[in-house]
Amino acid sequence: MEVYLDIIWALNFLFDSLLLYLTAIILKREIRLWRLFTGGLIGSVIILLSVTPISIYSGHPIIKLVISILMVITAFGFKRFRYFLNGLMTFYLTTFLIGGSLIGVHYFIKFDFQLSSSVFLASVKGFGDPISWLFVLLGFPIAWHLSKRNMEGIEMTKIQYDSLINVIVAINGVSYQFKGLIDSGNQLYDPITKMPVMFVSIKNRTADFPEGLVKFAQSPEKIILGNEPISPDWEHLMRVIPCKVVGQEHQLIIAIKPDRIVLEGDDGLYEVERGLVSFSTQQLSSDDAFQCIVHPKMMTGTRKAQAAGQVKHA
Repeated sequence: MEVYLDIIWALNFLFDSLLLYLTAIILKREIRLWRLFTGGLIGSVIILLSVTPISIYSGHPIIKLVISILMVITAFGFKRFRYFLNGLMTFYLTTFLIGGSLIGVHYFIKFDFQLSSSVFLASVKGFGDPISWLFVLLGFPIAWHLSKRNMEGIEMTKIQYDSLINVIVAINGVSYQFKGLIDSGNQLYDPITKMPVMFVSIKNRTADFPEGLVKFAQSPEKIILGNEPISPDWEHLMRVIPCKVVGQEHQLIIAIKPDRIVLEGDDGLYEVERGLVSFSTQQLSSDDAFQCIVHPKMMTGTRKAQAAGQVKHA
């Protein structure tokens, strides 16, 4: 069996470097390319040791652990033990993630299922056949890309989850509960009263709300232009607020002054002292993770609140 040691070494060097790069992305660490490639070079030494008289030791777990430690220290440096340990554990996580993905796909599609030339069995004899290595060569970049995207998705989900809060809005004696996202990008204020504005979606929930409020959400332009009549009971609650959106320089929206706005935190209920709510029938979250966008100013002007009474949940 022919062994293309240079190709196998080059692939190992490239894969180890990419694993270190993925580790840096997950940990949000800035690294220099020369350190990253040097770490990959150290990892590829195992391939060279496998054809030497000490090959019996190159596959020992302790030797692999030592080489992994050297790779992480070379790529990221050693600032403190916890910093190093996080790097090492994340490096192993990415390695097992990519390797497990390849193994799973390998057996899922029954690629070379006879194991006569499988990379796993053949690695015992040598370094695998060209077909197996071709599978790894093509599959590794795909698994690396998907793992990177999934890690970014997990991180965004965590960030979003940490920014979610329960919101209770009381209007005309009835309280409604939503899942709200605290968004620092929402900087809309009523220009007259300087009250912050919260956006709430009532998509698929219009039956739970009064007819007048549903009109505000469904056809605000008609109401502002006077083409749609509104009940006198809602006129004193209505505010017309100018805002800017992408693609439009000026736009008018309708906001309501509710009876109260209550935010539910880990340590209890907090009432927003001053705030407006703009209702819409547009969905704010594609996966319905939240139904309202909370103005960050509402998180500062709060006080302890009592229970909100009867609540209609989102």
